[in-house]
Amino acid sequence: MTENKTNWKREVLAGTTTFLAMAYILAVNPGILSFGLSEALNPAEPLAAIANGTAPDPGAIFTATALASALGCLVMGLWARYPIATAPGMGLNAFFAFTVVLTLGIPWQTALTGTLVSGVLFFLLAVTGAREYIINAIPAQLKLAVGAGIGLFIAFIGLKNGGLVVGSDATLVKIGDFSEGTVLLTVFGLVVTAVFMVLGWKGGVFYGMLATLGLGLATGVIDLQLAEGFTPNLDAAGAAFTGFEDAFTVHMIAVILTMLFVDFFDTAGTLFAVAGQAGLVKDGKLPRAGRALATDSIATSAGAVLGTSTTTAYIESTAGVSVGGRTGLTAVTTGFWFLVSLVAFPVFGLVANNPSVTAPALIVVGVLMAKALGEIEWVKLEYAIPAFLIVAAMPLTYSISNGIALGLVFFPIMMAAKGRWKEVHPIAWVLMLASIGYFLFLTE
Repeated sequence: MTENKTNWKREVLAGTTTFLAMAYILAVNPGILSFGLSEALNPAEPLAAIANGTAPDPGAIFTATALASALGCLVMGLWARYPIATAPGMGLNAFFAFTVVLTLGIPWQTALTGTLVSGVLFFLLAVTGAREYIINAIPAQLKLAVGAGIGLFIAFIGLKNGGLVVGSDATLVKIGDFSEGTVLLTVFGLVVTAVFMVLGWKGGVFYGMLATLGLGLATGVIDLQLAEGFTPNLDAAGAAFTGFEDAFTVHMIAVILTMLFVDFFDTAGTLFAVAGQAGLVKDGKLPRAGRALATDSIATSAGAVLGTSTTTAYIESTAGVSVGGRTGLTAVTTGFWFLVSLVAFPVFGLVANNPSVTAPALIVVGVLMAKALGEIEWVKLEYAIPAFLIVAAMPLTYSISNGIALGLVFFPIMMAAKGRWKEVHPIAWVLMLASIGYFLFLTE
């Protein structure tokens, strides 16, 4: 702390600020992986899939989220010594639920096995020199497009869950019914959350959820009984070890590689962004980068064993850095609060089981992730075309992997057409062929 000109009070405040900025994941993650998945599997009986085990128990997802986040934060703080917090990643949880389980029909237990395998592979990449080789193989423009596309996909899920966008036989989608209380509550939550964010409140998303919850309870739109049955448990722990028999099919290999790809580049980008804001990047390099990346992979593997989707570094860590966080004590403090949250499960149960409360958070997080669009070189069509296809295909095909694959197919072709084929990394050509195979054999 002396070396970084900080003190324990400032670090604790920073860690608390980071927690408030990302605490929404404790409600949103069960909302997607359990309640959201169950409703998507059986719209007529939204909770039926949870009852029969086709979707995981929400209390188990909540527990796994809190414990995986706490573990990742503690390892990041004590070993890598960075003020960067970890938690199950937004986007990857949607990929897990709506692409892997819902679209591909893979059991959630097997999907957890895939998450575990991707975490182990990530660890191997993190502790060897392979990480730099792979990072350099994927052009920065595609990395930016993947992040932005995931943001739009998450926002679309939020608009759908909140009732602002509904299905239509004539136009596929249309605006929702604003005479419904749940839709109006979603609108209120979106406005309030957006105002908090514009005002610069560090925990704006979290406070917006609490305000929406309060209004919902006061108006009777939300029933207190929604929290019943939402209790912390470890029912999903160990489920990842039951799916190895089906974990290495062609479909699952594609799933594992997608998880690895998104997590690897998302984590690397977040680490450099947060460390750069904190002034911890030296001569363009990140000290102890191997430890920081390995921390993410350890948290992902542990989270999969506990029962949640991929754990990754959170850009909300910049909230803590902005109030002075510079050392691992910031991350340790955030981890402490995740453990404390285990006793506040009734509040998170109410939030997670009500899409009107979580939808505004998804939409605003989508906005934050879409900022990457501004960094794409749209004037260069060899970049713009594959980037646009990535961004557009994710929400429109309801699949993150479809968007990534489209971009990987078009990028080498566009670069070759421009006469820049020598600038395309050999791995990019391999990924193009693999993506073509994905569309020919893995999509329905």
